[in-house]
Amino acid sequence: MIDLKFLRENPEKVQKAARDKGVDVDTAHILEIDTKYRELSQSVQKLREERNKLAKEKNIEEGRRVKDQSEKEEHALKAVEEELKEWLYKIPNLAKSDVKAGKDESENEVIKKYKEPTKFDFIPKDHLELGEALDIIDVKRAPKVSGARFAYLKNEAVLLEFALVQLALEILIKEGFIPVVPPVLIKTEIMKGLGYMEHGAEEDVFKIEKDDFVLAGTAEHAIVPMHKDEIFNKKDLPKRYVGFSSAFRREAGSYGKDTRGILRVHQFDKVEMVSFVSQEDDDKEHEYLLSLEEKLFQMLEIPYRIVKMCTGDLGFPAARKYDIETWMSGQNKYREVTSVSTVTDFQSRRLNIKYQDPANAGDKKYSFILNGTAFAIGRTIIAILENYQQKDGSVKIPHVLQKYIGKSIIKSSKTQNYAL
Repeated sequence: MIDLKFLRENPEKVQKAARDKGVDVDTAHILEIDTKYRELSQSVQKLREERNKLAKEKNIEEGRRVKDQSEKEEHALKAVEEELKEWLYKIPNLAKSDVKAGKDESENEVIKKYKEPTKFDFIPKDHLELGEALDIIDVKRAPKVSGARFAYLKNEAVLLEFALVQLALEILIKEGFIPVVPPVLIKTEIMKGLGYMEHGAEEDVFKIEKDDFVLAGTAEHAIVPMHKDEIFNKKDLPKRYVGFSSAFRREAGSYGKDTRGILRVHQFDKVEMVSFVSQEDDDKEHEYLLSLEEKLFQMLEIPYRIVKMCTGDLGFPAARKYDIETWMSGQNKYREVTSVSTVTDFQSRRLNIKYQDPANAGDKKYSFILNGTAFAIGRTIIAILENYQQKDGSVKIPHVLQKYIGKSIIKSSKTQNYAL
């Protein structure tokens, strides 16, 4: 939710910023509701003062009349307040001034590259062909149990998953991040507060209607609202968490695309970073989280590039976002594996998360919040398989992961054949 005072003073700017994100908002109508809300607030306050005065004067008859009028206006005020909140929730977060205006992903900017794409003296295979031959990925049996776009990870793929988790935790805990395993069932109202249920986005979450829950799409969804209705002491910021959880997404609108293998599935695991910072530290923290994502992929020695999102590809809550795309040799292209975003004070206003500065007369401000993926496990495994594959179909394990797995190479170990 954006600052209402800012909206009052800059309605045209807010409307254009929303349009740059592909969202149409009627700021004039919202300000009309705001005016009505303020007028009613003033009227209700005056009636309350009048009731108190009449009570002291023991004017029972006039007090009863004012009470009836006050209750009617308080009821009207509550209704207008809810209407105003509903309309304010439709406004996306404004992009930062350094973000390029653009219509979609085709206008994103590549701002950095690390290493050249991996070259082979043979035709490289994709991750599914490698994974099935090595008996570490099974996408044929999962549909019997869960339907399309689910998979089993097996054998060394499981070891790779927990090696990646251990590597991320090892690096990030040393950096002062607090490790968390959060719940994956989230109240619908909380997900709305995060800004992930607007403008069709609710179609991408799995809902449990009976209990009014949604399944988390990333650990961030449960970590950010941990501090709902809380106030940090500024000296305790930045507050940083690293969370591990399964994630669930419908992938609405993506049917027919990327259906092969485990690139775009309904359930996957992630290691996610979340930071709560003071407003002046937002940009610095964004670059810091991006540097940690780079560090992890440089440790894996996998080629990647950094892409800065334009406004049309930012997403509803984000004010600035970077993606890391690793080279996928079997697909002969770069594919997104992580992202890191600042949502500024957009979510903290909705969830009432503030910080207090005792050195500045106890001044309270909304915290700025950032999130970034350390490892999206499935996509990182794809990058490892496709970049470390060997001519004989085996796959070398990145050196930094070998200590967790206890071996340096994955070879086929099939001992049984099944008729599927």
